[in-house]
Amino acid sequence: MLDTSVLVAAIRSKTGASRILLDAALDSKFQFCISTPLILEYEAVLTRHGHLLASRISNADVVELVDLLCNKGIQVELTETWMPILRDPDDEMVLSTAINGRVDAIVTFNRADFAGIPEDLGIEVVSPGEALRRLL
Repeated sequence: MLDTSVLVAAIRSKTGASRILLDAALDSKFQFCISTPLILEYEAVLTRHGHLLASRISNADVVELVDLLCNKGIQVELTETWMPILRDPDDEMVLSTAINGRVDAIVTFNRADFAGIPEDLGIEVVSPGEALRRLL
């Protein structure tokens, strides 16, 4: 699954690993999970004024991107619950989506934020560059 930090990087740079991963996801080159809270976060963060200015896109462009992600992603219902384990409570819904979606990996720039994931969950935390190398 793609953490919000990856999408921010993808809209800000057309040539980085994050953009290549986003394009690959939208071209169905790999499966990714989404959830309602994750989609809401994507839209809220990507429409921040600073991100729109830096990426030179509009709110409408973000809405279109989020719609594409909704159409291509695997919708996950957040049914399994547990005690919070991450240092940033805002990342718990990312982890919840990953656990409920039974993903192999969370792709993020904020690897340290996910350091509390127990190994027995089988979820790796990888950078966009590492995820891209695995796809190629």
